[in-house]
Amino acid sequence: MSDTPIHKEYTNGEVTITWEPHKCIHSKKCVSGLPSVFDFEKRPWVNSEGASTEAIVKQINTCPSGALGYYFAEHKEEKTGNVKSEQVVEVMPNGPLMVYGNLQVKLPNDHIINQSKVSAFCRCGSSQNKPFCDGTHKKINFQG
Repeated sequence: MSDTPIHKEYTNGEVTITWEPHKCIHSKKCVSGLPSVFDFEKRPWVNSEGASTEAIVKQINTCPSGALGYYFAEHKEEKTGNVKSEQVVEVMPNGPLMVYGNLQVKLPNDHIINQSKVSAFCRCGSSQNKPFCDGTHKKINFQG
């Protein structure tokens, strides 16, 4: 089994949607905000042809965890919106620790991954994707 996190891409030829499921906190903003593109009931669950590039980018920029990102065909450099040059940490009531900005995360296996936009870190201790939040705090009614 590989320790490398899964990274999937879906393109409409103009913009490529990136998805890193290990970062997802299951806020469901993607499916509620743009169901023509993001639909958990379909496979693949991302339909890159389901809306205009502008609408897709606008919706991805609302992703609170940074699990969704994008880059344009003419630039392979990933865009994840709301990237800040400094880090800001926000404690979510009864939820994860949100870190906004560019940072490196050293995992227990000494693998270092680069994070940008938003990273959601587990506070409840029950995530199956530590150090990242996987939404388990909702299931266990974490208070903190």
